[in-house]
Amino acid sequence: MRRFFPILLCGLASLVSATAGAQTTERVRGTISAFDGHELSVKSRDGKDLKMKVTEATGVTYPKAIRLADIKPGDYIGTAAEPNAEGKLVAREVHLFPESSRGVGEGHRAWDSAPGATMTNANLTKMVQANNGHELTLEYKGGSQTVLIPEGTPLVTAVPGDRSLLQPGTYIFAIVEVQPDGSLTASRIQATKDGVKPPL
Repeated sequence: MRRFFPILLCGLASLVSATAGAQTTERVRGTISAFDGHELSVKSRDGKDLKMKVTEATGVTYPKAIRLADIKPGDYIGTAAEPNAEGKLVAREVHLFPESSRGVGEGHRAWDSAPGATMTNANLTKMVQANNGHELTLEYKGGSQTVLIPEGTPLVTAVPGDRSLLQPGTYIFAIVEVQPDGSLTASRIQATKDGVKPPL
């Protein structure tokens, strides 16, 4: 079950099935409005009222804040980023994976957090001081990216949680499976805890 926790953070479910009539995968960001133990009601970030099934297989985690000093060359990390005016990638969050999850979701791809956003899961090979933060070099199979980490960028790692985190008013990030009939089933949920929101 431990392998599910980093999968939630890195968004492996960005790979959507192209098979007609098959399940597809989506990401949901929003605030819980109700939970009866089986069905979670969420007001999404874009104002939609959504309902999703929560099963025994649904993984629940929460983000724990870490420091930049906790991340070092050789670590496997992920980061959602957006290009600045010069085209350089600027991180909006960074998440540290456990060693057991090295290689999960490896690569560089589009991300749906904002227009032009990307997600990179890769090995951290170099970290240097920059004028307004740190610059990280990330290498993955087939390529590499340089990402600026400004001061104040959310830095987190995922911690196993349980359904007690799924309280009304709690902000969550969820990976959901869209069934052929349009219903939603949550496969993974990351919930806010101790004031730390899922930064994805």
